[in-house]
Amino acid sequence: MNAFTLRAAEPDDIPEVRRLVRGLAEYERLTHLATATEADFAGVLFGPRPLARAALAEVEGHAAGVAVWYFTLSTFTCRPKLFVEDVFVEPAFRKRGIGYGLFRYLAGVAVDENCWGIEWRVLNWNAPALEFY
Repeated sequence: MNAFTLRAAEPDDIPEVRRLVRGLAEYERLTHLATATEADFAGVLFGPRPLARAALAEVEGHAAGVAVWYFTLSTFTCRPKLFVEDVFVEPAFRKRGIGYGLFRYLAGVAVDENCWGIEWRVLNWNAPALEFY
């Protein structure tokens, strides 16, 4: 089944957001840098001054993918730019359109927030991601 849903992460989703971000760190061979706790994610995503946002992709109630982003500013346009920090889909759920769906979701956020663009980066050795993008 290829059906999935996309939605904004909520405070109760923090364990899943952290789990998926750690999955990305494992994939990128950077687990030694993935030290953020659930409390860290709670503060960054839902604290008094949230610095980032997150969305989840769910398949039959299972969090299978995540996108984490924040906004930067173009002083030339005085408009925000959406910076994609992380997009990750668990290996078992790839090739179902979830990554594409997450980027469409982000594009909708960018339009809603009057962003002048979207930016993201990918590791130069990550051939599957480079091919996807």
